[in-house]
Amino acid sequence: MKIIIANKSHAQYAGIICTTIEESAKVRGTGIAQRTPEYVINKMEKGNAVIALEGEKFAGFCYIETWSHEKYVANSGLIVHPDFRNRGLAKQIKAVVFNHSREKYPHAKIFGITTGLAVMKINYELGYQPVTFSELTDDDSFWEGCKTCKNYDILTRTERKMCLCTGMMYDPERKKEKKKETKRQTKKESLNDKAFKRLKNIKQTLFYKKEKNKS
Repeated sequence: MKIIIANKSHAQYAGIICTTIEESAKVRGTGIAQRTPEYVINKMEKGNAVIALEGEKFAGFCYIETWSHEKYVANSGLIVHPDFRNRGLAKQIKAVVFNHSREKYPHAKIFGITTGLAVMKINYELGYQPVTFSELTDDDSFWEGCKTCKNYDILTRTERKMCLCTGMMYDPERKKEKKKETKRQTKKESLNDKAFKRLKNIKQTLFYKKEKNKS
């Protein structure tokens, strides 16, 4: 099994990718934004997709979308072919496309909306946090992609405030702040340890002097 950044040579798999995504949504009974083979090929040609192959057989896929002048990035269309499910492949694909997104768009917020609990778990393990829809991109072109979802009426009725999907986001700036906070905490603990050791040494020195004077 190999998981690689897709390119135009993988265009032959666009049809089965779209079919697999659509059939999976039907089985789960959930809505999903439909994509055409042409759309998938475009992502491949731009280096914004990841594909999993076992030999020449299609196994899984995920692609990158950018919004609001690349301030927001979404890892969308995550799918594993039925023949390769229950092997942890979705998690591996998600990790590859997530790392690819961070390298290609280092300052972008990476987000996604999903109804799948398995995807939510994977996202959380990668560092995503649940967020409200208002924290996601306000780019109309992103939300237009939801029009083919059977739950689109819920999204419009709530003025894009909520739907059956859950919004999740990885914010690199928030991650940096967390690291800084961890460093500050570690430094504080280190200083406290040094102060405690110094106090302990002082007490031991005074104790030894007192014992020496007694003798």
